[in-house]
Amino acid sequence: MRDHTGHSSGDDRNPFPKHHQVYLVLRQQILEGLYDDTTALPNEMQLCDQFDVSRITIRKAMERLEREGLVERHRGRGTFPRPGFRDSPVQASISGSIENLIAMGLKTEVRVESLVYVAAPPDVAAALDLAPGTLVQKVVRVRSHQGRPFSHLTTWVPEDLGRTFDRHDLTSQPLLRLLERAGARIDRAEQAITAKLAAPDVARLLETDPGEALLCIRRVVWDKTGRRVEYITGLYRPDTYEHQMSFERRTRDGKDVWST
Repeated sequence: MRDHTGHSSGDDRNPFPKHHQVYLVLRQQILEGLYDDTTALPNEMQLCDQFDVSRITIRKAMERLEREGLVERHRGRGTFPRPGFRDSPVQASISGSIENLIAMGLKTEVRVESLVYVAAPPDVAAALDLAPGTLVQKVVRVRSHQGRPFSHLTTWVPEDLGRTFDRHDLTSQPLLRLLERAGARIDRAEQAITAKLAAPDVARLLETDPGEALLCIRRVVWDKTGRRVEYITGLYRPDTYEHQMSFERRTRDGKDVWST
């Protein structure tokens, strides 16, 4: 299929507009440092040839990049990434994660979208080792850094622990600290990392587009008695957040292995 200029519009099965696809690629190239504030992006005609799209498509993509503050247009010189835009994203490490997560909570801002008590769905009940339908606290929060939202967090906590803190506490203290204040001495956590597409409600809160790829982290936290005290699903904008992992080489049973 071709647009009105004769250019191919891409895979007809792709659910996202062509200008959005161009925007995503250019944004990634800028964030990865392919262009800097001394190197102009290709001009419109070059981008049309590169992406095989119309000038209207390129202009829409460039307008969004400019609107989001990623680029600046200079008449007669071209379009350049904004100086200093490529600041380090919010970082979190898997190793030493409990302390790291508390520190991150103290350095970022949080907004509580909802706090309710509900019957635990089957997957949540299984994660917390509870009987299905057991009453639990469910909280949805959005965490931001320097005014930019980067994570959408849904946490599930056993009712007795949840009753010890409220919305105000959640805006001023990391949840792990609140759990320890309630008597749950945090011992360990297990988590899985995958990718997930942004649903419309999540996209609105993270100020991104529906269908945008997000980093998805699911984590279960235990206290020192072996009780599961928190189940969390976090959705993160990959352009504003990165997850780090450190490995150490160790010898176990006579074999060298890498461990976190």
